[in-house]
Amino acid sequence: MGNAVALEEFNACESHQWYRKFMTECPSGLLTYYEFKQFFGLKNLSESSDQYVRAMFTTFDMNDDGFIDFMEYVAALSLVLKGSVQKKLRWYFKLYDVDGNGCIDREELLVIIKSIRAINGATHEMSAEDFTNMVFDKIDINGDGELSLEEFMEGVQNDEMLLTMLTQSLDLSHIVQKIQGEIITKS
Repeated sequence: MGNAVALEEFNACESHQWYRKFMTECPSGLLTYYEFKQFFGLKNLSESSDQYVRAMFTTFDMNDDGFIDFMEYVAALSLVLKGSVQKKLRWYFKLYDVDGNGCIDREELLVIIKSIRAINGATHEMSAEDFTNMVFDKIDINGDGELSLEEFMEGVQNDEMLLTMLTQSLDLSHIVQKIQGEIITKS
């Protein structure tokens, strides 16, 4: 998710609009975690939802300095709006791997799924526990109770239903549309 490529994927008008929005909301040019939550209208989150949002912030903070600068912001938007399936799956994996050990265990996936659902507020036919179990039953090839990056990437890409469910669960377009609506009204 290189920063130079990310900027090239947006046209000049989009880049200017996103820059104006970013600098209006964050005049210092560095977005803190608190500002990140405000920026996306995320208030009164449960503890698990807050952990999920913090994990998202951390994955967007590519240089681990505790801030999201404009280039990191554009790279994140580029991924969300225009990223390939492989790039998105790698980002999902990093997001789900809460402890950063290179594998996703059942508890990590369950916490993230519950948090995503709490933030999105949508109802689902399958409980978060059943969804987590289904994911592991389908793609934990060696049965060790952990998903490696390879198992995750291959398993999700080879299962259309799972790919659709994961993509929809992390669909951030409603947040992007909200921001774009604010950009259009301020232009």
